[in-house]
Amino acid sequence: MTIKTSKNANSWSVEVLNSECFCISLDTSALRQSLESEIGEPGLFDLIQQRCPYLFATRPVFLSHEHMLRMARLVQAIESVVALPAYCDEVLATAPAIARHDPGGAKGVFFGYDFHVTEGSFGLIEINTNAGGAMLNAVLAWAQRACCVAVDGLLPPPATADAFEEEIVAMFRNEWSLCGHDRPLRSIAIVDENPEQQYLYPEFLLFQRLFQRRGLHAVIAAPTEFTLSAGVLWHGEVAIDLVYNRLTDFSLAEPASATLREAYLGNAMVLTPHPQAHALYADKRNLALLGDATRLQALDVPQATQDVLLAGIPHTEIVEAQHAERLWRERRRLFFKPFAGFGGRAAYRGDKLTQRVWQEILAGGYVAQALVAPGGRVISNQEPVQVLKFDLRDYVYDGRVQWVAARLYQGQTTNFRTPGGGFAPVYEGPAEGHAGWPSRACTPDPHASRLFLLDQDRVQPLAHDRYVALARGEAAAAEFAGHRFILVCHRTTASALPSTTCSCTARSGARRRRSERLWRPRSCYRRFSTFTTSIHKSLANIASGAASI
Repeated sequence: MTIKTSKNANSWSVEVLNSECFCISLDTSALRQSLESEIGEPGLFDLIQQRCPYLFATRPVFLSHEHMLRMARLVQAIESVVALPAYCDEVLATAPAIARHDPGGAKGVFFGYDFHVTEGSFGLIEINTNAGGAMLNAVLAWAQRACCVAVDGLLPPPATADAFEEEIVAMFRNEWSLCGHDRPLRSIAIVDENPEQQYLYPEFLLFQRLFQRRGLHAVIAAPTEFTLSAGVLWHGEVAIDLVYNRLTDFSLAEPASATLREAYLGNAMVLTPHPQAHALYADKRNLALLGDATRLQALDVPQATQDVLLAGIPHTEIVEAQHAERLWRERRRLFFKPFAGFGGRAAYRGDKLTQRVWQEILAGGYVAQALVAPGGRVISNQEPVQVLKFDLRDYVYDGRVQWVAARLYQGQTTNFRTPGGGFAPVYEGPAEGHAGWPSRACTPDPHASRLFLLDQDRVQPLAHDRYVALARGEAAAAEFAGHRFILVCHRTTASALPSTTCSCTARSGARRRRSERLWRPRSCYRRFSTFTTSIHKSLANIASGAASI
């Protein structure tokens, strides 16, 4: 690992980091500790490993400060349009009747604005109003480990995740207060259909424990478990003040949701997020409106806001039979989604369409969106190279971004079925012109600090992943017992190295490939300069039965 300088620092360096930096990875021991000790949920780590082994990605994603700001500006622009009475009237006119019920002041918790962002492209893919993963990403932030000083500063302090948890609790209490209640919030129900069978059930447990630690009574329940009596929603013997709604029955139209629907329409509890929020934000038809200059002008949206919207929302149109021929012809550049779709279900890349699926799309209920390529993250420097796609999610409450996370995956859409994929932390670079990272960003080439294994008759480079395992004490001791290691700065070009990145420098054979070098230990020592004291432990013995460096 070394330091590489870029004149055009931010986005260029971010692309390099996402391709070549493997210095930060998921620390499963820290993850277990966070889940079971600090959070106090014994067995949760094992539950995740058994039911959803690809929930957490092995690598983080890097993003430029400018792209972070651009996502936030687009969120604010959309929020400003949704606040317009004319927009609400137009959207709610075609929404289910329940969406026109006044939610009593509740804003809706955990909106998810999902983006595809690369160095050369940017686009808001969709908005969700019951976005999952916020608590899981807070836990994930505690479980990242850097293997070197150069990137250790990128990891946020634990207080960042702690503050996010406090903000989550404050958000739910604010929803309660906004609905006109003077007394404190006392009880919350986390509701989903068959919650124990949901893929993100571990997150429900995390929310339950978080609420309980803050003095709130919290239950996890299916919508059929409630009763309504005398204007109060009950779960067994507990009166429920607020329902944290994780249902995908967005308009509460299913028979199983009948009690919740009646309670909501009778203002017997606070429901968040609610049907009106879904209609105003998450219906995919809204993207067609928000990306249409003519319709935005008709709503009297300021020009500056229009510019942000039109530059950030890919062209989206409602699929209509009269445009079938053109859409089929252009399908390879399009992505098709149902109006009320979620989780990538029934969503299709145009180049993957069959005639059978195409006829289903033409039957109605779909939008066609211009294809925006997702980002790419190389997750290992081992052959064959594995590259995963990623999207970015802004968790938003009341127009403000609370947290940014990534999801790594293979396939058409995010799926949490990809080895090495899942939720990933997002590390942000500083503003353009900042003197620090990423104008000096870690990359393995052309200069590299490497750990070399000194065998009886040769010097053998040790793979970076195995070096990380050794540094953490995770490698098998027997494999390395009795061997010696040396941490050196290996030159593959003749250019000078920054003095802060190396412990010693190879003085001969600088242009030869590492694989071509076969040195005996004694001659090897003569070929290296004096070690500096600033780099780890430059020489160490691997003691029998305990590998270390």
